[in-house]
Amino acid sequence: MSQVAVKRLYLMQVGSVPEYQIPVMCYLVQTGDGKNILIDTGLPEIIPEEEKDFVNGQDVIEQLASIGLKPDDIDTVISTHYDGDHAGRHASFTRAQYVVQRVHHLDAASNPRYADIRPQWDQPMERIRLVDGDTELLPGLELIETSGHVPGHQSVLVRLPKTGAVLLAIDAVPFREGFVRDLADDGSDPNAEAIRASTNKLLDLVEREHVGLVIFGHDPEAWEGLKKLPEYYE
Repeated sequence: MSQVAVKRLYLMQVGSVPEYQIPVMCYLVQTGDGKNILIDTGLPEIIPEEEKDFVNGQDVIEQLASIGLKPDDIDTVISTHYDGDHAGRHASFTRAQYVVQRVHHLDAASNPRYADIRPQWDQPMERIRLVDGDTELLPGLELIETSGHVPGHQSVLVRLPKTGAVLLAIDAVPFREGFVRDLADDGSDPNAEAIRASTNKLLDLVEREHVGLVIFGHDPEAWEGLKKLPEYYE
């Protein structure tokens, strides 16, 4: 039997920052044995006042419905982090197990940054799987700890049968121009050292694993050339 458990990767744009044409994305991984694994859930239905730059598009639930999936069909939600444009619909997936870095979940408990959408991510602990660092979730699907943007942020490496290795950088590297080694630090970002370390870690991963496709978290130009649901990578 093939060791590649992952069969397909769908990309979805569920919203945007219209002023800068910045996309908000979610991802769906399907496995050969019929599992549906959602990576992030996009913006909340009602966007908080302080995040009014964001606008919802066709939300994740509508997009999943277009390929015949209901929220109850999602087995796992990989939560890269709890920012409002990534965890805004978590509570819709009531049968899923949530997978998040322990460091991130513990930080979120008292961090006002995530308070607005707390009802989305603050689920019963029996439904949350806390992981510590880089973790193989299943053959062909790996979580890569990439703190910097926030503590305990995670990127995702997907190994597809035909496309090969695909890196979902998420907000560790939101724009292609930032995917360079040893980024200069102008002193404006207190997290610059951690961001640089995670960027270098992902660059090392791309070289070591011969990653053919890197998808950046919010890059409008790179996004234009990618397949979107209902198309998929396999």
